[in-house]
Amino acid sequence: MRSAYFTTAATILALLGCHAGPSAGLPGTYRRSAEAALPPPPEPEPIEVVELPIPPVTPNEAEGGCTLEVNPHGTGCIGATSSNLMSGNFLPDGKHVTASMVYTGAPAAPDPASIYTGLQLIIVKVDGTLFPNGDPWKCITCGVPADQQVSFNGSTTDYQYPQAFTDGIRVLAGAWIIDCGSEQLTSAECTPDKVHIYPLRWNVTPDGSGAGGTIRELRKHPDDVHISFNALTISGGTVGQFGYFARLQFNPSPTTGTPLTPRYDLVNVTRLYDPNGPPNMAIDGNNLTINTQAITVGEVRGLSGLGNQIDYVGSSFESCNIDISGVNLITGEVVRVTSGPEYVDPVDTSSDGNWIALMDTTTDNRMMFLAGMRGIPPLVDLLITGAVSSVRNNGLRRFFQPWIIDRYGERYYDDGRYYQGQRVNGVGDGSPGSVNDDYWNAMADPKWSLDGTRIVYFQTFTVAPDCGGVNPLPCRNSTEPGGRTRRIMMATLTSRKPLQWEPVPPVSDVIPWGTPYVPGSALPTRASVPAGNYTLAGQVSGYAEVAFIMNQANTSLGTVAVTYHNYSDNGNNYIFGTEQVSAVYPNATLTHVDWYSDLHSTGISNSSKITGPGDFHFDVDLNENLFYANGTLTTIVDGIVYKQPANRS
Repeated sequence: MRSAYFTTAATILALLGCHAGPSAGLPGTYRRSAEAALPPPPEPEPIEVVELPIPPVTPNEAEGGCTLEVNPHGTGCIGATSSNLMSGNFLPDGKHVTASMVYTGAPAAPDPASIYTGLQLIIVKVDGTLFPNGDPWKCITCGVPADQQVSFNGSTTDYQYPQAFTDGIRVLAGAWIIDCGSEQLTSAECTPDKVHIYPLRWNVTPDGSGAGGTIRELRKHPDDVHISFNALTISGGTVGQFGYFARLQFNPSPTTGTPLTPRYDLVNVTRLYDPNGPPNMAIDGNNLTINTQAITVGEVRGLSGLGNQIDYVGSSFESCNIDISGVNLITGEVVRVTSGPEYVDPVDTSSDGNWIALMDTTTDNRMMFLAGMRGIPPLVDLLITGAVSSVRNNGLRRFFQPWIIDRYGERYYDDGRYYQGQRVNGVGDGSPGSVNDDYWNAMADPKWSLDGTRIVYFQTFTVAPDCGGVNPLPCRNSTEPGGRTRRIMMATLTSRKPLQWEPVPPVSDVIPWGTPYVPGSALPTRASVPAGNYTLAGQVSGYAEVAFIMNQANTSLGTVAVTYHNYSDNGNNYIFGTEQVSAVYPNATLTHVDWYSDLHSTGISNSSKITGPGDFHFDVDLNENLFYANGTLTTIVDGIVYKQPANRS
């Protein structure tokens, strides 16, 4: 019989201490195949975490409020809550990191300090030394002549994820490249008159006209020649997204499109999607199969340290489990990069490809009521991946903390302990302002030094309305200087020997499994699941009866109902029981979910995932990330009870 294929909507809507204890293993954990062939997990290693210096806080953000009393060097101030501080990566010398921030309170021109205003790129020393002016930081873009930043509009979010090139001369910050010509950014010779701020432009029209397409979440390839990026779509009232890969090409004198100023054009663009590629799910008659080798790039999150792999968030391997997948640029081979039950998407790989730094919600167990029961296939996720992923936040508060894990991933020690990686900032007393103070939450992205001995990341402090008022978490005052609510942290892995980093040769522009982008071409449509009743056979044991049911308007999938019969894909978790989830989408970002679950599993753990009387109902807006629920959904793993967070917490 002819097969019908479809791919999942997956995560395209998600807009947006070491666990090696004495137990017999993390309950219900998914064991990787061929685990016996993997090397033993590493033991915990010593990690020292320090805070890096940034400009002082002025209590008066009005013009002239940054006085010499606040900053005796006259090199600028920031606001306590308005700095929008974001750390980037290490420069190639390993002694400086990039950061973007908003200066405030500068005096009026012609005062020399008037240049320290608005959004700027800085570099920060990490070794305790100072620049010639006595500061441990240097502003790269302050005072750049207007005709060398013609098209820069100064939005406070324009310099996201500042990433230094390995030449030490350029930085990719948002959709801009900041270039100091022939001078190293760290040198005294890199002065504002030598800096240029060039825009990036992605042509999306057949004749090359217009301002170009809007791009987000840019990541630089380690060859310094290519980047990855994402672009949102809205179709039928639904937000979607595709990932792309492109070559950077400097255009000193453009004749088409805007801006007509020196710029970097994105050329030889590839959409990271193949409408004719193997699907994530396939139907053959009444049989349903799941293909974990299908390439389902929802959002590109980075490029591996060796430059041979794109890391992305896409279709889940297990239900309600948001992980990073990786796909080889040439072969299209897919690997599961992370496999913990909590949420992860910020990720960076060491330059030798052997270690991963990531931001994860494991520390708080926030997602365990959804994902703690392991080995459930991602069937209801066809409806709710975006909603589930939004539970990771509470408004602007992230529950991320930095972790490291080796490239072989989570697995067991010979003595039965379970390796889940090591929390980078796990050593501390938890007191206000300490490196592991729970009120300080990490943000994207953590970044390795090229020599593999250090990691830089930044954190934000929890403030109202994400605490206090109707929120059960009481608010606290920040203990940082001036009460500021952002800080840059650096972790040093003190027992490691520096890697001998070697430049990555330029990779091919051609990605065989991708689709060359043609400007002006119509967007492909991700096929939706056909309604019907199907059987999904477990790879090891049992089967699941699956019903895909259309919504009342008969326009899209509205309900997924599943009954499991001793189902197992991994030989560790054997699932039985029923689950039914329905979802409606009042607008492009709001999801309402009705959930019934009575699932149980045996094997390496005894687990259950059960809704209370009246079932479980919740609403979440992908723009606000605020959790509101009626009813309960509770997961129990070997007697450990995981409950949903309180509303607005």
